[in-house]
Amino acid sequence: MTVEIPLSHRDLINGPRVAALTTVMPDGQPQTTVVWCNFDGTHLLVNTMRGFRKEKNMRMNPKVTLLCYDPHQPLRYLEVRGTVVEMTEQGAMQHLDGLCELYTGRKPYFGGCVAAALQETETPVLCKIEPTHITVLDARKL
Repeated sequence: MTVEIPLSHRDLINGPRVAALTTVMPDGQPQTTVVWCNFDGTHLLVNTMRGFRKEKNMRMNPKVTLLCYDPHQPLRYLEVRGTVVEMTEQGAMQHLDGLCELYTGRKPYFGGCVAAALQETETPVLCKIEPTHITVLDARKL
């Protein structure tokens, strides 16, 4: 069952804000990493590399949490719990280049953000997350 992300907090998932993705390790412990993300209107989109711990975790257990916030407004955040419904290499490089430009103003990812030589050993994986539970907070004085 997909839930709606409120318009009031969508800016937090379309970068360049801070986002942390939590996955579940094989032993049941949580594992959290900072990620770049955006939203296609239905799914949260994150990118990882084939063989990375979070990629392996999501393949074993597709339940994840993404926490997004603006460090300049710490009393406002968005937590999305969801299920990874697709992991694909198709379109992943283009998506990663777009995220790189959104978050850093540079592209391509390989050569613009990280060493170009890493392209020989790393393969991007695009992960689509279907939201199943949303928590928002906006405790700022307005």
